[in-house]
Amino acid sequence: MKFAGVKLDEPRIMGVINVSPESFYKGSVRNDEERLIETAVKMVEEGASFIDIGAKSTAPYLETQIPIEEEIRRAVWAIKAIRDHVDVPISIDTTSARVAEEALKAGADIINDVTGFKGDPGMAEVAKEYGAPAILCAHGEVRNLSDPVHTVMDFLQESLVIAEKHGIEDIAIDPAIGFLRPEWPPWYEWDSKVIANLEALKIFGRPILVGVSRKSFIGAITGRKDPAERLPGSLSATAVAVLKGAHIVRTHDVKETLDAVKVAAFIRRFSP
Repeated sequence: MKFAGVKLDEPRIMGVINVSPESFYKGSVRNDEERLIETAVKMVEEGASFIDIGAKSTAPYLETQIPIEEEIRRAVWAIKAIRDHVDVPISIDTTSARVAEEALKAGADIINDVTGFKGDPGMAEVAKEYGAPAILCAHGEVRNLSDPVHTVMDFLQESLVIAEKHGIEDIAIDPAIGFLRPEWPPWYEWDSKVIANLEALKIFGRPILVGVSRKSFIGAITGRKDPAERLPGSLSATAVAVLKGAHIVRTHDVKETLDAVKVAAFIRRFSP
């Protein structure tokens, strides 16, 4: 199995860098070009197979609206800054087709759309036009509160149909940890059920990408309100996700996460 030209013969790491001051984890934000380049290079040296750039926070519980021109400015600046310094695929984390297109022009390789092609109607067109691989996140209005796993599967299936209609084949699927927030059950139970049953997503035959790094469900379980204190919990959730079949793990902490991934993947070899 491959995604964006990267072999997934073992679980891979996607390093997250944000250039959005409003992001929930301030430790991930880089607004200085020198530090941005230094961080990207270090992530690759530590084992990242992908770099993900976020120019606007997508956290569903934050007020994150910024002008689209500002998101484009940030995204293009960041991608141009790091493009010549790293030799791994760069993804742009955005819900806007305009931002995605400008990012691809600036040197990005992958579209990471948390709305799974269901937000901006132009997103799938941009992916098709540029031949860009896409990360499609489970997205929709939760109706069946009792079945998180099949809800995620239904949302992903809808996104895959849109991709198929546009002839987009190089796709990774993301179960939307932290994004689907029904009033009941509590979101941390919802997310935990999805991770515990991640192997159900293998039915799609697509690489499974999981992002758990420092997210609020970890804070809810551990009592750690500050995202800066959620690394141990993140590594625990990462190990479970890998045991359950994750192919790519999206993280703010490449070095530590790679160790957790390596151990979980090694142990997985001996599971029935």
